[in-house]
Amino acid sequence: MDSRERTFLALDHQEPDRVPLDLWMSNGFRNKLRAETEMLPEAFLDENDVDLRYLPGPRYIGPPLRRYEDGSEEDIWGVRRTPSLVPVPGGEELYMEVAVSPLAEATRMEDITAYPGWPSPDWFEYTEIAEQCRQFRDQGRVAVFMGDRLNRVAQLKPAMYLRGVEQILADLALAPELAAAVIRRVREFYLKYAERIFDAAAGQLDLLLMGDDFGSQSGPLVSPAMWKQYLQQGFAQFIDLAHSYGVRVMHHTCGAVRPLIPLFIDSGLDVLQSLQPEAAGMDAAVLKHEFGGRITFHGGLSIQQTLPFGSTDEVRTEVRDKIRALASGGGYILGTAHNLQADVPLANARAMLAAHREFGAYPVEA
Repeated sequence: MDSRERTFLALDHQEPDRVPLDLWMSNGFRNKLRAETEMLPEAFLDENDVDLRYLPGPRYIGPPLRRYEDGSEEDIWGVRRTPSLVPVPGGEELYMEVAVSPLAEATRMEDITAYPGWPSPDWFEYTEIAEQCRQFRDQGRVAVFMGDRLNRVAQLKPAMYLRGVEQILADLALAPELAAAVIRRVREFYLKYAERIFDAAAGQLDLLLMGDDFGSQSGPLVSPAMWKQYLQQGFAQFIDLAHSYGVRVMHHTCGAVRPLIPLFIDSGLDVLQSLQPEAAGMDAAVLKHEFGGRITFHGGLSIQQTLPFGSTDEVRTEVRDKIRALASGGGYILGTAHNLQADVPLANARAMLAAHREFGAYPVEA
């Protein structure tokens, strides 16, 4: 059974030969992997029979992105970012921190409509997408489009970058027309951008991964009623568009989003990614019991505690427990709640993969 057969059986809530496996790695962890093993990340994925593979995506060919003397630069939204190199145990991570949110001072609708920084889907070259998909398909792998961290199909997160986190959340309650206008422009871009991706893929793309953080550690960032009012329309439009091309949809969100899961399901979402175990209300067994027949789960392994700081035995136990909680009847892809980062010992990453081989074969123990 190859990766595509295995994964699509799981998505259809059937039990394949083993639990499908995904592996997310930050650039810091990739550098660490190369330094400690002299192995390219792609070879590491092959060695461990990882099922999902992520396309490089379209190439940016738009207007030159402005760079400043202090090292900061603007992204495609005109958001100015400053690189921040953060030392962590075992390595370092590079983050592009928001320095200037260009719509932070907007007070009128005209400020939104007249903003010159709205991007265009014409700024990308899509012709390589089909070949990127075919390379993975020829290996029997699942071809996934995700995009980079700063350009991922989303609504709220780009609005946070443009307006500022606190400001856009305040807008949702106090300036709803401004909030809706920003979110609408973001949504319109991503609908056109995603359509160009799907057209270029020519039927070879398997999964779209959206990424929009809707939760904090303790609860949703917006109430279910507010999410339904401002975000569900676009969320469902993204999914409907993908489904019209035969593409399944996975959504990544960090945090405590249990109250929003029924709305995700109502919108047609196929796979919910993260299941951040430290977040409130995200107990894997409870989520499987409540929603497991209607949505596939992905993730659940702690990158806040167990993988960076636990022993190899603790990693093994967590993998075993997540498989037992989530894998019965299909509907689960084993993975981490977010990227393995440079603070994760390579021994723990290997322990995770070994535990998947040990416990991941069907039928799994309940």
